[in-house]
Amino acid sequence: MPEFYYEDFVPGSILEFGDARAITKDEIIRFAEVYDPQPFHLDEEAAKKSMLGALCASGWHIGCLAMRLNYDHWISRTASMGAPGIDEMRWERPLLPGDILSGRRKVVHKRVSRTRPEMGLVAIEFDLLNQRGETIARQKHTQLIELRHPGKTSGEEGAAPPPAPHPSHAIPRVEASGRQKPFAGWLEDLQVGSYLELGTETFTKDSIVGFASLYDPQRFHLDEEEAKNSLFGRLSASGWQTASLWMRNVVRTRDRVQRDLRAQGVETPQGGPSPGFVHLRWPKPVFVGDRVTYYTQIIEKRPTTRPGWGLVFNHNTGVNQNGELVYEFRGSGFIRTRAGGKG
Repeated sequence: MPEFYYEDFVPGSILEFGDARAITKDEIIRFAEVYDPQPFHLDEEAAKKSMLGALCASGWHIGCLAMRLNYDHWISRTASMGAPGIDEMRWERPLLPGDILSGRRKVVHKRVSRTRPEMGLVAIEFDLLNQRGETIARQKHTQLIELRHPGKTSGEEGAAPPPAPHPSHAIPRVEASGRQKPFAGWLEDLQVGSYLELGTETFTKDSIVGFASLYDPQRFHLDEEEAKNSLFGRLSASGWQTASLWMRNVVRTRDRVQRDLRAQGVETPQGGPSPGFVHLRWPKPVFVGDRVTYYTQIIEKRPTTRPGWGLVFNHNTGVNQNGELVYEFRGSGFIRTRAGGKG
């Protein structure tokens, strides 16, 4: 039986917890090989020449580790019903081999669902820290939590977070001739509005359970019988798995396009890391057998104060075989400027 229900989460309360295990180089590389095979996550020498300056974990790996840390220290003892998404995640500094993680969870606001009185929505702010107390990542999200006594609690408590803008759920339609532009060249070459289909992933029972066992071992991601009694109704993939597979398709597509361009004698600079994302949503569960196709579209670009680097912003989606949106977020990433050269 769960120890904590909606009623036990008090706005303004702070919970601090840690993990005595040090992150290893091997696990950083192992995750990156599968989901984010960029040089600064795979190779120490290549990483020294990157913006980050050292081999470090993928931002999506950081998100998965944060999920597991939260699960181990409070979600596992909570009547959790999952989460609809992540409002914001910012990667403040690299996660390096040898770092030991701890977390700080703050309850900001809570309310009972207006349509499902047995379910509460608890707004959480979470900081992921290293052994020196430095912030590695900051995350804001809403946790869905079952009420211990439905009907006896009502109203809202705490300082309500500002409403998040709702990104368009429509997949943009553009001319096919512009599709390779987002991954081809310098900041100056990128075309706002360019749109690209990245690839498709099929979710198997083994892959869903295997990923969840490592990073998100909630019952509805691990056990078919338990999942039948959950909000999802059957075994479903962790949202972090859906997100990590988007990243895999980004890197695969970009690397393929860059190889083709280099074969034609066109110079293509190495990209940089991402500072974070906003408005990540999982509108529908991903079930065993679902095939999710990922897309990205450039929505903005701009130079930065960092010499030789700009930022590109994108709107990203995942759609299942029925044409239903299952994944969406607004992301950003550093990219070289031609004006700044190789740096």
